[in-house]
Amino acid sequence: MSFTHLHLASGFSFKYGTTHPEDLVARAKELGMNSLALTDRDGLAGAIRFVRSCVDHSINPILGIDIQAEDQSRVLLLATPGQGWSSLVKLMSALKESSAPASHSFFAKHSNLTSNLRILYGPDSNIGRALIARRYEKALAFYNQSRDLFLDQGIECVSHLVYGDGPRSTVHAARMLGFARDNNLPAILTNAARMKVRDDAPIADILDATRHLMPLHKKVVERSNAEGFLKSSEEMAYLADEITRAAGERNSNLLLRTTSEWAERSLLSPSEDIGLGSIHLPEPEVVGANNHEAMARDLRNRTFTAITNRYGSKRSDVIERVEKELSIIATLGYESYFLTVADVVTRARNSGIRVAARGSGAGSIICYLLGISGVEPLSLGLLMERFCSPLRRALPDIDIDVESARRLEIYDQVFNAYGKRAATVAMVDTYRARHAIRDVGAALALPPMEIDLVAKSLPHIRARNISASLSNLPELKNLNLDSSLWKMAIGLAERLDGLPRNLAMHPCAVVLSDISLYDRAPIEMNVSGYPMVQWDKDDVEAIGLLKLDILGVRMQSTLAYSIAEIERTTGEKIDLDAIPLNDRATFDLIQSTRTLGLFQIESPGQRELVGKFAPNSFNDLIIDISLFRPGPVKSDMITPFLNARQGWSGREIFHPDLLPTLDQTEGVVVFHEQVIEIIATLTGITLAQADEKRRALGHKEGQQEVCDWFFPAAISRGYPLKVVNEIWDVLRAFASFGFCKAHAAAFALPTYQSAWLKTHYPAAFLAGVLTHDPGMYPKRLILDEVRQLDIDIAPLDINYSDSIYRVERNNERYAIRLALSDLSGASEREIQSIIAHRPYLDLSDFIHRSGVSRPTAEAILMVGGFDSLHPELNRRDLLLHLMDIYRWSTSNRTAHGSQLTFGFTPPLSKSGLPDLRRDERVRNEVTHLGMDISHHMIEFYSDFLNQIGAVRSCDLLSHRSKSSVLVAGVKVALQTPPVRSGKRVMFLTLDDGYGCSDATFFEDMQHSYAEVLRNSWLLLVRGEIRRTGARGISLRATGAWELSVEYEKWRNLAACE
Repeated sequence: MSFTHLHLASGFSFKYGTTHPEDLVARAKELGMNSLALTDRDGLAGAIRFVRSCVDHSINPILGIDIQAEDQSRVLLLATPGQGWSSLVKLMSALKESSAPASHSFFAKHSNLTSNLRILYGPDSNIGRALIARRYEKALAFYNQSRDLFLDQGIECVSHLVYGDGPRSTVHAARMLGFARDNNLPAILTNAARMKVRDDAPIADILDATRHLMPLHKKVVERSNAEGFLKSSEEMAYLADEITRAAGERNSNLLLRTTSEWAERSLLSPSEDIGLGSIHLPEPEVVGANNHEAMARDLRNRTFTAITNRYGSKRSDVIERVEKELSIIATLGYESYFLTVADVVTRARNSGIRVAARGSGAGSIICYLLGISGVEPLSLGLLMERFCSPLRRALPDIDIDVESARRLEIYDQVFNAYGKRAATVAMVDTYRARHAIRDVGAALALPPMEIDLVAKSLPHIRARNISASLSNLPELKNLNLDSSLWKMAIGLAERLDGLPRNLAMHPCAVVLSDISLYDRAPIEMNVSGYPMVQWDKDDVEAIGLLKLDILGVRMQSTLAYSIAEIERTTGEKIDLDAIPLNDRATFDLIQSTRTLGLFQIESPGQRELVGKFAPNSFNDLIIDISLFRPGPVKSDMITPFLNARQGWSGREIFHPDLLPTLDQTEGVVVFHEQVIEIIATLTGITLAQADEKRRALGHKEGQQEVCDWFFPAAISRGYPLKVVNEIWDVLRAFASFGFCKAHAAAFALPTYQSAWLKTHYPAAFLAGVLTHDPGMYPKRLILDEVRQLDIDIAPLDINYSDSIYRVERNNERYAIRLALSDLSGASEREIQSIIAHRPYLDLSDFIHRSGVSRPTAEAILMVGGFDSLHPELNRRDLLLHLMDIYRWSTSNRTAHGSQLTFGFTPPLSKSGLPDLRRDERVRNEVTHLGMDISHHMIEFYSDFLNQIGAVRSCDLLSHRSKSSVLVAGVKVALQTPPVRSGKRVMFLTLDDGYGCSDATFFEDMQHSYAEVLRNSWLLLVRGEIRRTGARGISLRATGAWELSVEYEKWRNLAACE
């Protein structure tokens, strides 16, 4: 007889269970089991993926929770068919809301829920503990106390074959069984498993130590042996015999039969009980309709009304596309979906918040007409079927980008409008390399400095790849990683790969549902104070909840800020969503590679690509963004495209029928939409059917099925076998590198808008960039860009600087004023106090009324914040005067009591001290503002750099490809992204005040230079120039040194000469 485990913890018993739910189900299938329970500790976060895996493996699911009760005891609750799952969910939500262990009063308060649940009292329950002490009457009293609260109560017998008579010993399990028999109570056999196999025991120990925040010790390790794993039916039958014999019974038949009966009565239907495959959208009345028919009419009316506004006339192609999409929406019953998303977007826009769609939803003309998306799909060849298909029952996915600074305002709007129909989505934080090394290292009591060095040296990779990565890290060569302890640590860390660590709030996902949401999903409050379902985005989609990603994008905040600054300084009102997408000056800027601060195209790799590509249309921007993705880069799609684009090789269209599909991408298949159209063209199927074939290409089994169908279908329509073969090779390869054109188009829109603003209103745009910091580079680099665009940088000033960067206009010149928020150590309260009490007459007035601390006042002084008030004095004079003011106030306080007095201050006078030198000013700027303002750092090394022939970044294009050059600069970015080979490549960006130079350090160079790259910020680099197109340029590095060290060597040598 197949045994059913009713007490099983997965990795979603955070830092307790050792195995993913899917792996436990797969193991149960291997063992020939027909049903399996998941009873994670204190949560249901793994429930949906467990049930989905059960469906895939044809196993009947059972769900429960192992919850902490009063006095640190634990009990096990199991859901029953019908109302049981909903009751378990609501009880879990109530328990999270109470923030306390479950007590008898808690169960009594929620007896309407517990009456649909079964409860098991195991060795860690109050009953189990009472029986350890042989206090049978007390155990029975505990049992009777809750007899009327639950549908069924049972005694859980667990033996891990532990020596003695304590919990999980056979003696204790027999005592539990005897107690059940004496009182005519059901006894259930479980193994209280937390591991898949015995070999997982060391991982369980590491998790115990991590959970207790202590090194490994017998006091923190819960297990006594390795028996708490998912045992086979035969192994459980053996345990049943052991327990029953110890209890004095002749056989284990009754114990096993009762366990089987409880399991059968707890089986849940994945569809009817859990809701897999169902869809729950907000009701018609929520979006302003009386019923579904009225909601459909409202969607149609709003869509057709918007056609004139968007297109100027009711064009036939627009009408045809709208009717087609409305038909798909009606077939799927998704009217509420589109109207709900449109409602969220409209509420945000009515509040003055910028909103833009991203993802495949940009391919829908309905989204465009409802104002969800700003991308016009017809002219770009975008397809509704890629986004929403009548052949796909899964809900479509619309993501919206909003101003990051105002994202929570939209959350508040959603929860105010939708109430208990809305919740945020959880995100599962899993073990990756760095966390794994830190937790294992701490558990094994390795030296903290060694742990930190190893963890920081690792790139952001999967934990299972630690060994391969460590062999490529020269900075760790001095550590003895071959010691037995470190080898053990690395091996254990790799085994933690992907295991859940904790739940967190997803940074952008919100679910919207009908009013039954809280009945079907466990809810807890996240740290931001919003209700959150315990499931991640894949799980909520599996049970049919509308998931809306509200992404806070700093570039959207930058765009909004720029528009506001333009209106404030010039009076112009810019409608950024209505600007023409063919502005020549904008594309000239992009082609120049001066793309710092621009959305999506400011990275070193993108600057190189736009230099080679030279985009000259909005469609080119879409192609550029699609090509610069991991898949296309890995598959080297860029090279054939650029060769054809620049006329270095012919483009291959394969067949004249495919010219409309492949023309704009030079015969290279770049987009998902192109694959859909190619399949539909060659085989004659619908676009919706073609999208299903495209999806099947993503896995090997599907590829074979598509292949078997594609060849006869295409040949039957008259296409030659040679052509079909060529096209199939492209389609098969495409599975690893394609990108959705609608998604790229949604990205391209803010890319173009940011470029347009930088072209026509550079001061306002760069002020927005500095204020909202949307890019990958530090502010000092953006300030260099300000200088190079001939925009003045106005210094920090107590009477003019705001908490944010402001544009100032003087005649026809623009300046960007430094912000008070950049002052290191200044609190928000101090900044607001400075602004509130302006204007200030002099230094004394400021000290008297601003309310700032002395360190903040000194910092402002040292970076020139008082220069405009005292032009006759230098900063040394002002610093002496500041000290006199505080000395005077202290003496007055001593004479007149505890209150500071600034009414009479010493007179200002010149001290005769010299002003600060250039290097001192820059040092103060770096110390207090974090960046060099008055002079670029590299200026102080100019004599040395000229002497050795270093090349300025702006002059690199004048050098031939493969020539060796020296460049110098401030390190502004050092990236070590993971690559498929597992080898590390380091990408360095330097700023020399004239622009950026990008250098690549391959593995052969890292052994000698990785340490200096990581630990130095002023660098001298030698490299070989790599020219790629008219503007594309980078360096293959062959050396790197600390600039200041080489400078000192040069000075000492010059002094000796």
